[in-house]
Amino acid sequence: MAHFPKPAAGSWTQSYPELGTAPVDYADSYDPQHYADEQEAIFKRTWLNVGRIERLPKAGSYFTRELPSVCKGTSIILVKGKDGVVRAFHNICRHRGNKLVWNDFPNEETEGTCRQFTCKYHAWRYSLEGDLTFIQQEGEFFDVDKSQYGLVPVRCEVWEGFIFVNFDDNAGPLNEYLGPLGKGIEGYPFGEMTEVYSYKSEIGSNWKLFLDAFTEFYHAPILHGGQYTKEEAAKIQATGFEALHYQFETPHSVISSWGGQSPPADLDMVKPMDRTLRSGLFGPWDKPDIEGLDALPPGVNPARAPKWGVDSFVFFPNFMILLWEPGWYLTYQYWPIAADKHIFESNLYFVPPKNARERLAQELAAVTFKEYALQDANTLEATQTMIGTKVVDNFLLCDQEVMLRHLHKTARDYVSEYKKTHKTKEHANGATC
Repeated sequence: MAHFPKPAAGSWTQSYPELGTAPVDYADSYDPQHYADEQEAIFKRTWLNVGRIERLPKAGSYFTRELPSVCKGTSIILVKGKDGVVRAFHNICRHRGNKLVWNDFPNEETEGTCRQFTCKYHAWRYSLEGDLTFIQQEGEFFDVDKSQYGLVPVRCEVWEGFIFVNFDDNAGPLNEYLGPLGKGIEGYPFGEMTEVYSYKSEIGSNWKLFLDAFTEFYHAPILHGGQYTKEEAAKIQATGFEALHYQFETPHSVISSWGGQSPPADLDMVKPMDRTLRSGLFGPWDKPDIEGLDALPPGVNPARAPKWGVDSFVFFPNFMILLWEPGWYLTYQYWPIAADKHIFESNLYFVPPKNARERLAQELAAVTFKEYALQDANTLEATQTMIGTKVVDNFLLCDQEVMLRHLHKTARDYVSEYKKTHKTKEHANGATC
């Protein structure tokens, strides 16, 4: 469903009556039982992005991902086989359950290249395709059939160079899951943007609270006012900010906004350093000369706004792709580790720089983004602490916060549907991965 421009009567929110307009209950962001339900209903049963194919450039390339959001201790290996296929496996040796791939610290992620995987404990070996190929002193075992003891696979599919996994063998295919929003941005030149800047941090809040912060601009004139000149900050605060377009293809969504044109129409609103390096929060001003940016996929800038700047696609549950008008993109991921804690990851992707000035322009964009993200994150622990007191249990949301309504409703609906169809006592008896 798409609505653009904003309806002359009513509002974005009222265009989606299933979302309602009443205050929203935020118990889903502090209740430990609800968090446990989300692990079972959402993170074990939806497609999760775990990286890009550029991290697996040749046969034998691999990296590991720690995924406590799925279940405590969950670790997987992503590897490119000799046949060029990207596969995923649980990072568990079939002999005594030791973690198979790790370096100095078993709880830390690692990457590299190998011909086979060898367990550090008893030297059992596995091929890149997950087959058990060698057992130390095999004769000491009883009627062992190596073909029955390969690595445990995890469903793995690749879309536009993004690697996804799903722990539910009964889930539909990835393309079907991503739906119209995914289809609409196929063909964007993701593969040309291989210069990467990465940030990762543990945040003391529920994972949905940080998603909330990045799916509305109502806060921007106030919280980020310091990033503008004093005069421009006052102007923005007086006039406010409103996005160009909202669209829901449940469970996913997109918000499209102005800003980010290169160069900015009003150079007085940016700082001297931005003008010198021709860069800033919205990325380098000079669009790279690559195929795919002149004729963008149909899902980009869905409102066809002449002053379009950025689209933020939310692929439920925890993956965001932001496509910027100047020709770069970034991703956000939110990995819950408790009801009130999550790991935030962000990656900024640029076309590799051709000279020192282009490199500095990208670095300025990266550090400016980090400052903005810290400003957003700085509010989250205070929010988490206060909602956890339960003094107030329902919170007003304005029309610009319609995506927050959609996110929390979607997450609650997943949990409710799971409870209806899985009438077991998993949590009482101890859920398994």
